[in-house]
Amino acid sequence: MAPPLSHLVAEQVEKASQLYHRLVIVAGPPRSGKTSAFRDLHSANSWPLVNINLALSERLLELTVKQRALRVARLVDDIVQEQAGDTVLLDNIEMLFHPDLKQDPLRLLQSLSRNRTIVTAWRGAYMGSLLTYAAPDHPEFRRYDQPQALVVSSGPPGNSGTTATQEHSA
Repeated sequence: MAPPLSHLVAEQVEKASQLYHRLVIVAGPPRSGKTSAFRDLHSANSWPLVNINLALSERLLELTVKQRALRVARLVDDIVQEQAGDTVLLDNIEMLFHPDLKQDPLRLLQSLSRNRTIVTAWRGAYMGSLLTYAAPDHPEFRRYDQPQALVVSSGPPGNSGTTATQEHSA
């Protein structure tokens, strides 16, 4: 029997503390247990759990489309900096992929993970060394080869696994 997803994630958080990018990505389709695992980790470790879509949308409301694209990275950084502790759980990050915001979500998450461990839910898949987000015909589709992060794949119960990409020094 496979260990719970939250246990697999916690193991990767420990490993991430030694890396240049202290980023742990929990990749999987909707309803694969990512949010439940994050709630378990929040309860067990008191790690802050942030709904990025909610927190970011509140801060973007008063800005024009152009201002949003220019300020989104700083706003997300502010949201993370407001959290106590060395590890922060980021759930519901779909807004970072919106084409109007003109962001590279992986690079943004990597920049956040330089000074603290970031654990994020990722609606996508990780196979071999390839991390994807959305379907290829979707406007938010992203594809990253060797994402320089620790990746935990979530799936149907009993089908969770962990795959860590080797971090490369920058």
